[in-house]
Amino acid sequence: MRTSGYLLFVGGLALFIFLIGYHGLGDVMVALTVAGWGLVWISLSHSAALIADSIAWQGLFYYENRPSLRVLVWARWIGESINGLLPAMQVGGDLAKTRLIIHQGVPGPVSGASVVAGLTVGVVTQMVFTLMGVVLLLSSGIHDAVTIVLIGLGIMTLLVTGFCLAQRFGMFSALVRVFVHFGGNRDWQYLVGGAVALDNAIRNIYSNRAALLRAGVWHLCGWIAGVGEVWLALYFLGAPVTVANAFLLESLGQAIRSAAFFVPGALGVQEGGLIIIGGLIGLGPEVSLALSLTKRVRDLLLGLPGLIAWQIAEGRRLWPAKQKAHRKFVLKK
Repeated sequence: MRTSGYLLFVGGLALFIFLIGYHGLGDVMVALTVAGWGLVWISLSHSAALIADSIAWQGLFYYENRPSLRVLVWARWIGESINGLLPAMQVGGDLAKTRLIIHQGVPGPVSGASVVAGLTVGVVTQMVFTLMGVVLLLSSGIHDAVTIVLIGLGIMTLLVTGFCLAQRFGMFSALVRVFVHFGGNRDWQYLVGGAVALDNAIRNIYSNRAALLRAGVWHLCGWIAGVGEVWLALYFLGAPVTVANAFLLESLGQAIRSAAFFVPGALGVQEGGLIIIGGLIGLGPEVSLALSLTKRVRDLLLGLPGLIAWQIAEGRRLWPAKQKAHRKFVLKK
């Protein structure tokens, strides 16, 4: 990760510490302690969104290159673990997913195209999800944060439109160079080297509108599954809310988190966003912070095994090559 990435991570960490300290670490920890073993159930409930997103991803592959759902759930789990726990600025996880399914026999351009198309469909459906939250906000008679949300949504729309146009007109290599600049990961260069094939693979995926529509439906189901996770978390935190309020928290909270994609793990930004949204529906800042920390705990409970699985997968791939190189070295001697 480059200097800019480290600075953003440190800034997010500083904001996170400030919010926790300002609103009282003791009060936040008391609220979080109430959840107890409920944190395990909250973490497990995330599997619904994980599976829905993986089904959406699977639908974007050509039939002759389509991996099994089990493989895609495994790869997506590892990708989320990297994005959630490592300062990878949401780039490392997508790179890892691409590499993992390439090693499962899927051609590189097809793998990269499926990840890019899945990312695009996911962001577009998130905008729909956010709009649903805005409508719900307006229908509830709460107008305080609507202007800010709509401005953010407008910026998001412009960015997504530019991203889609770049893919449409074969400018993916330029986008990858941006990822390389901010992420500082040279492994992205192999995608740049195959930009022409990758651009063609992306266009092939986008030509199948029925598959895109089905993927969009499944992605939207994944976003909505997150509402259940928030509702369950607040139930275990001793601050139950209605499904409508859980929908508001998740839809607008995820929009704020996504808008801060350049901050590793949206550290600090997620917490500040939930405090603002929680305040609109009557949640105290300590409860909103505890809710955010349940998401962080979920990232740890699911992410640490995911990182271990990633290292095992990479180790299995590299070990035979190292053994072969070692044998050649011994024979030369």
